[in-house]
Amino acid sequence: MEVVHRGPVHIAGLTFNSETIIMTWIAMAVVIIIATLATRRLRLVPQGWQNVIEIVVNWLNSQVDGMMGKRGKFLAPFIVSLFLFIFTSNMLGLIPQMASPTNDLNTTLGLALLVICMVHFLGLYMKGGHYIAHFFQPTPVFVVINMIEEIAKPITLAFRLFGNILAGEILIIVLLKLMPIWMPIPSVLWLAFSIFIGGVQAVIFTMLSTAYLANAVKETESHE
Repeated sequence: MEVVHRGPVHIAGLTFNSETIIMTWIAMAVVIIIATLATRRLRLVPQGWQNVIEIVVNWLNSQVDGMMGKRGKFLAPFIVSLFLFIFTSNMLGLIPQMASPTNDLNTTLGLALLVICMVHFLGLYMKGGHYIAHFFQPTPVFVVINMIEEIAKPITLAFRLFGNILAGEILIIVLLKLMPIWMPIPSVLWLAFSIFIGGVQAVIFTMLSTAYLANAVKETESHE
């Protein structure tokens, strides 16, 4: 039984996963539509989509303020966009005949590398030599361990999200194949659990990304 279907497309010697690309664009479109609906008619007392998005934005802003301080406020829009995209992507795979972009390692690894590249760029830009020096602390010997940790960050970020989302979608498909049509309860329960897991994985990826970025931009005692 083929559980996950991929549609590779070969262009100029390069291979592209058409399913992932299409679902990624759909996820982006959904986020844009929700954001448009939430901001189209702003009210002093929020209602509907405005209320939902304000709750998410306020919560993520509080996390950014707590972890990064004032120096990291400019990253709040990126953190909000990252969460909304990942959460939407995770939910798409629960819709019949659709798949999550995040069930493809290329997507999750791309997101993880984006975050880590931003970490190092911002660290060098905002801290300069102090950022490089922290790789040699507490002693220069630890530079090897610190470099291994940096390499492991995008790998763990990518595989955690990819593995959980792919496993959830596979199990839903298997349950739908195995369960008779008059026994929908197990599938419905697993679907609800998958929604919960998709939300949790979006939160974990976003919070870890925020923590990594905080290390790059947050003021430290050595140069306050």
